[in-house]
Amino acid sequence: MKYILVTGGVISGIGKGIIASSIGTILKSCGLRVTAIKIDPYINIDAGTFSPYEHGEVFVLNDGGEVDLDLGNYERFLDINLYKDNNITTGKIYQHVINKERHGDYLGKTVQVVPHITDAVQEWVMNQAKVPVDDDRREPQICLGGTIGDIEGMPFVEAFRQFQFKAKRENFCNIHVSLVPQPNATGEQKTKPTQNSVRALRGLGLSPDLIVCRSAKPIEMAVKEKISMFCHVEPEQVIFIHDVSSTYRVPILLEEQGITKYFKQRLNLPINDQPSDLLMRWKKMADRYETLLKVCSIALVGKYTRLSDCYASVFKALEHSALAINHKLDLMYIDSTELEHSTEVENSVKYHQAWQKLCKADGILVPGGFGIRGTEGKLQAISWARTKKKPFLGVCLGMQLAVVEFARNCLNWEDANSTEFDPDTKNPVVIDMPEHNPGDMGGTMRLGKRRTVFKTQNSVLSKLH
Repeated sequence: MKYILVTGGVISGIGKGIIASSIGTILKSCGLRVTAIKIDPYINIDAGTFSPYEHGEVFVLNDGGEVDLDLGNYERFLDINLYKDNNITTGKIYQHVINKERHGDYLGKTVQVVPHITDAVQEWVMNQAKVPVDDDRREPQICLGGTIGDIEGMPFVEAFRQFQFKAKRENFCNIHVSLVPQPNATGEQKTKPTQNSVRALRGLGLSPDLIVCRSAKPIEMAVKEKISMFCHVEPEQVIFIHDVSSTYRVPILLEEQGITKYFKQRLNLPINDQPSDLLMRWKKMADRYETLLKVCSIALVGKYTRLSDCYASVFKALEHSALAINHKLDLMYIDSTELEHSTEVENSVKYHQAWQKLCKADGILVPGGFGIRGTEGKLQAISWARTKKKPFLGVCLGMQLAVVEFARNCLNWEDANSTEFDPDTKNPVVIDMPEHNPGDMGGTMRLGKRRTVFKTQNSVLSKLH
């Protein structure tokens, strides 16, 4: 098993997930079987109870695991199905170690961060790396993983410092992703943040094999040479990734800078130097994405529209669908509260702008959400889509509210509602699931890929299906 650790420096949200996914795509295109693990240093057991403004959307896996949105990138780029244990959190590791301690597995020893927590991290990574994630159910050959060197992530950094010796040099590679800022005042690309983050990583015992420099504009050769000199790596070990029109361009940028050749030598991989069919198809897709002329506009009526990452999977699904029919996606985010009568009273300009966007859209999508705030605006959008015969898709809460809207306006059940919002409604058209227990917040929803069993073949639902 070969392990590639992706660490982040300077700031989070710099694109570790996309870069790890892109490297996985390149290696997969060379015929290798790739799996991925995301390490998050927070103490939450999983991402299920996060506000979307904390970490973006919660990505749901086939096994019902609620995980970091980076695992969504891994699945989309690599065409694999991951499991909840592919997302490691500090909370999961500590819970695992505490459970072992309660069972007496440590035989009265003092349980410490080193060696018990660090050993648990290494064991988890080695076990999860072997789990098949492809359709052919064969064991992966390469495991990609990402973490960041915050103070709370120190046990993980220490675990990998030890792990590099356990795995041996020819099986372990560290990629460090760092920001090269370009202040407007001077217009000069600055290497000091990268130098400092590499120095800090070295001080923790990890030495980067590749430094991936993220920047707004393409980086000059002099900057590359400076980073090479001060960060103790060869110039070909410094890779540039500037902001591009679409993330599908990233694997091509990496490939153009000789990353396949580097990995072949560094990890002794059994691959050819020639680019594969998969990478050629990828390049064609990226080229096509940039030359699309027809536009399809979709209004996304949601509650967390201030941050586009809150609906990352919805956006990607729509983007892929638009690409499949040779259209460019114009996704208009509309805050559902701005469609409500209360906004018309408080801020009529906002209200009319939101309705103008909705009226212009070719289709309307209402995604999931929690709590009663903004539901009235969603109901207004659903009603408008139904009466004007606009293509509409309701996902999760969006679908539930479509049922409520139909019951109120077509069946004349004026108080029709979901028991989530009004437990005493006379017409509860949406009810709580039996296992949904409001006592505990985490892991109580029915999620993931599940088989639905129809008790009769002549029900309306069965016929529709």
